[in-house]
Amino acid sequence: MRRRLAALAAAVTVAGGLAVMPTTPAVAASVPCLPGSGGPACQTWTGRVIAVNDGDTLSIDIAGDGTSTPRSIRLINVQAMEQTVYSSIPSRRRGECNSLAATARVEQLVRSGGGVVRLTAQHASSSSRSRSLRSISVKINGVWRDIGLDLLGRGLALWQPFAAEWAWNAQYRAAEQRAAHARTGLFDTDSCGTGPAQSVPIEVIVNYDAPGRDEDNVNGEWVQVTNHRATPLAIGNWWIRDSGLRRYTFPAGTTVPAQGTIQLHVGKGKSTPTRKYWGLTTPIFDNPTSDQEAHGDGAYLFDPQGDLRAWMLYPCVLNCTAPA
Repeated sequence: MRRRLAALAAAVTVAGGLAVMPTTPAVAASVPCLPGSGGPACQTWTGRVIAVNDGDTLSIDIAGDGTSTPRSIRLINVQAMEQTVYSSIPSRRRGECNSLAATARVEQLVRSGGGVVRLTAQHASSSSRSRSLRSISVKINGVWRDIGLDLLGRGLALWQPFAAEWAWNAQYRAAEQRAAHARTGLFDTDSCGTGPAQSVPIEVIVNYDAPGRDEDNVNGEWVQVTNHRATPLAIGNWWIRDSGLRRYTFPAGTTVPAQGTIQLHVGKGKSTPTRKYWGLTTPIFDNPTSDQEAHGDGAYLFDPQGDLRAWMLYPCVLNCTAPA
């Protein structure tokens, strides 16, 4: 299954507390999406950052668009954890575990680049929730640095591939997997403090390719949580997500048997103690590709305080000891 990109909204919307006015896109130059590569061509713009809304959205005044009104720009293929309270004063911000660290890192990069950014996209119309999708880079010491790649390499965001903006996928998925291997940022399982059953070895496996046509077999996609200890593991109020915003929270009282598993199916059904149903009507896990578009996804298990406790990233491209 591939995510579909929404069309750019023509009406005034609100994103992260910022009014986003419809504008005519500035004329863009055509450049390689990845400098020095033989990959696809991208359109590019320049702009000045007015505000960093959160770890994956910035307010930017685009040069040459005929207006000084800033536009809300969403980083391509990067998903930071959710910030819930927005403020220009860092101490007043609130959000999920690691969300504020992502926001702070983006602010640091923007300051180091003097507030000027380069934006690129394969398609000018690419958008998510009325925010234009763009790769954003800052120039530091004469070198353009990709903000999304930096966040993924530090484990401060999840790789979230979008179907039409694939030029960055191979770099981004490798960066996320390096962060996971290093157990840094989100992948440090107690980065926000010691959680419940912190020492228990937990494994997550996702079956992303359902038998037959994915859309006709939603329950053929599932996530399996394995408890590798000799006593039951309580996971009530723990939650599963993919790289998008969708999440399933295990009901209070849910327990993974000793040396046993719980399987969460994406579709609808009648739950049992060891078989749960997300209740969705469409598949959510992208099927991986081995071509230049380099698609994939991941399944992530979080504990109630927001620590990422187990995951499966696919296709595996680094230190592959689990199913690819």
